[in-house]
Amino acid sequence: MNIFVVNSGSSSIKYQLFRWPAEQPVCSGLAERVGLDNASITHKAFSNGQERVSKQTLTLTDHEAGLRAVVALLTDPAEGALRDPSEIDVVGHRVVHGGETFAATTLIDEAVKAAIRELFALAPLHNPANYQGIEVAERLFPQARQVAVFDTAFHQTLPEYAFRYALPQRLYTEHRLRVYGFHGTSHQYVAAQAAAHLGNPAARLITIHLGNGCSMAAVRDGQCLDTSMGFSPLGGLVMGTRSGDLDPAVVLYLQTQLGYTTDHVNTLLNKQSGMLGLTGFSDMRDVQQAVEQGDPAAKLAYDLYAYRIRKYIGAYAAVLNGLDALVFTAGVGENDALVRRLACQQLDFFGIALDEAKNQTRTPGIRDISQPESRARVLVIPTNEELEIARQCAELLQ
Repeated sequence: MNIFVVNSGSSSIKYQLFRWPAEQPVCSGLAERVGLDNASITHKAFSNGQERVSKQTLTLTDHEAGLRAVVALLTDPAEGALRDPSEIDVVGHRVVHGGETFAATTLIDEAVKAAIRELFALAPLHNPANYQGIEVAERLFPQARQVAVFDTAFHQTLPEYAFRYALPQRLYTEHRLRVYGFHGTSHQYVAAQAAAHLGNPAARLITIHLGNGCSMAAVRDGQCLDTSMGFSPLGGLVMGTRSGDLDPAVVLYLQTQLGYTTDHVNTLLNKQSGMLGLTGFSDMRDVQQAVEQGDPAAKLAYDLYAYRIRKYIGAYAAVLNGLDALVFTAGVGENDALVRRLACQQLDFFGIALDEAKNQTRTPGIRDISQPESRARVLVIPTNEELEIARQCAELLQ
């Protein structure tokens, strides 16, 4: 069964092709700057343990043009993995927001598409692009079954006292104002990997997804009990450009005392805050370089970033009534040893003992970077959202 996984962003398309049940992709790639000038596609093909990489710059006017260019690569007579697009059996789509409507992976039909459209208001930056990817894929792969995997679905196991806000009842019952959580596909994947690594399906885990967007989840018995992002991806940890947790009165002050409009506040909190607002850099590699050069603002930002992670570790250890492992994942979580070291400081009362030599060493696969006597393990697990989407598609259609 050929499963083609599509992750459509506002101006990008990530993809992987799996010849299931093999979990190693046949090929993968990224189309960037779709609809903008100088679009590009980086395509990787895997064969006999070898990786071939090609990159091309071209004009991609929209997502349909982008996916057509990807299909041309997939079916290239010399380098392609398929003879014809009709060989695609399943297209798995990442959809960021499923609201309360979708708690599981779902076969897409017209009713599902209508429900995704109704959720545009909850994820205006993500769901329209995800929906567009579905419509384009339906045209390009009419014979394939289309499947939606929702980022919010993993968090639908939160108990009501964890997902409700202390707002008037009607704002929940009529407008569905509640915690939804995000990065669920990543949290679900690394939590399962960690439980298998520990040989404990009931493990109490805190998964820490640190990229440009950052979130944490408290997971026990494979179920999510709490998560740091809330109604939107803005809450929780400090991120690349997002503020994370904030006293709501700050927004009121910005509007009533400083004259900020709603659009201005939205831009400030989502695109001009976080590490960018603190340091002038949104990429943690640039911030770390500034730390190494003695920049006090960068050092403060790293301390603040790690402090917020530690606060959530303490809270989630209480939610879980104990802790078996911390799990770091995503670009920053997997690659930034300084973040991991700062985040694990002063947690010895949980029995967490980081091995700094292991923390500094990069090796493929799952890494245990804790000392042998550490009661709670500290793991680094590379996330693979596309593989998790393919798995869920296969499980749904078995």
